[in-house]
Amino acid sequence: MIGILLILSFLFMVWYCMKGYNLMVGFFIMATVWTALVLIGNAIEPTVALKGKSIVDVLTFVYADGPAAYASSILVNIFFGAFFGRVLIDTGIAATLIRKVVELGGDRPRITMALLCIITSVIFMSLTGIGPVISIAVIVLPILFSLGIEAPVALFAFMGSIMAGIFANTVNFYQYRTMYAGFVKAAASYSYNDYFTIGIIGMIVGLIVVLTISNLTMKKTTHNWVVDAQPSGTAGPTNAPWWSWFAVILPVILLVAWKVPVIAGFIISAVYAMATTGKLRGSYKEVCRRFAKYFSDGTVDVAPMIGFLLALAMFNNAATYASPYFTAIIGGIVPTNHLVLAIVFAILAPLAFFRGPMNWVGSGAAIFSVVLASNPGIAVQFMYPLTAAVTIFPQHLDLTQSWVAWGMSYAKVSSSDYMKRSIPTGWICAAIMCLVIYVMYGAM
Repeated sequence: MIGILLILSFLFMVWYCMKGYNLMVGFFIMATVWTALVLIGNAIEPTVALKGKSIVDVLTFVYADGPAAYASSILVNIFFGAFFGRVLIDTGIAATLIRKVVELGGDRPRITMALLCIITSVIFMSLTGIGPVISIAVIVLPILFSLGIEAPVALFAFMGSIMAGIFANTVNFYQYRTMYAGFVKAAASYSYNDYFTIGIIGMIVGLIVVLTISNLTMKKTTHNWVVDAQPSGTAGPTNAPWWSWFAVILPVILLVAWKVPVIAGFIISAVYAMATTGKLRGSYKEVCRRFAKYFSDGTVDVAPMIGFLLALAMFNNAATYASPYFTAIIGGIVPTNHLVLAIVFAILAPLAFFRGPMNWVGSGAAIFSVVLASNPGIAVQFMYPLTAAVTIFPQHLDLTQSWVAWGMSYAKVSSSDYMKRSIPTGWICAAIMCLVIYVMYGAM
């Protein structure tokens, strides 16, 4: 009975996510409901998950340990990633790269769109948060519009390029890896260096699929030729020097080549970006004020995400206690064969849209906990990228993603025009990567 009630509440959460209600509040409510059901179930018949634990121990694990562990392992990465994003934007490095790409593309809209998508993906290997997305969008989207590319295609191509970059994003890697490690402790030793190869492959696959669908659904372009990355009424743009451009990928290079910790990499890269663009000039107080402003602005960019992630950490810990009940109901039908798992994940990938049951940052934590509990010996190298693929590709094209919702309003694009491109793309990318991951790690 407890298992059935948990499943019914889980279905309610799927509906709640699809309706677009506040996710932070929703996951806090779900954590509370599941904790209550687990305590009631344990009082009737004790489970292994709660053996030797008092009510206070359970509440501490869900409401204190969950957010605290998440804060110590990932929130600081998010804050410094957002800080670095603000540095790239305010130093003009990001805008300069985009302008140079437009010059390279010339009067060929399809080539210019492809180049803009590639550079956007590279930028979002490091950047995160709605603030940097909007700052880049208000440069890229008007350029695409002026090239005669219709708004639905332009918006989809831009959001899809972000999605591709996020698959190799350092901050997002540690975010999802921390969720995974909540159920499989061995995952804590799985590093970005271990993930890097599959991350780059996923990024390339995402770009190829996005550009293919964009070109197939693009009508004949009519040029407006008002290509200007600078807001009207302001002075002409000043380009950042070419040697400063390396700052965009410097955090990834430092992490992969020399295993420099993520936060140290962001700080070093930010200092390099500021030094090469003259932002370290001035008095000591002025420079300190500039650093503080970048960090403050970056924090504001990711603030809405923080509350949601802390509530999600509570939900994930509650799901740990709830997993025996899910296993009792559906554990017998969870596949354990690598190929079958890859095929099932590929088929069910669309269920990650609208924060559905295949989405780590949706209602999927409970389902994944059952899958992981049913496969205790499965390699992290295979299973982690599999869960990441079905989460990242649909999630970052989804209407529930804050910057996608902003983009549709900004570009005046209807949800139907956007979804007829985004949903097939998310599904295709996830399915391709599920099979790639199987070939690379599951068939060994």
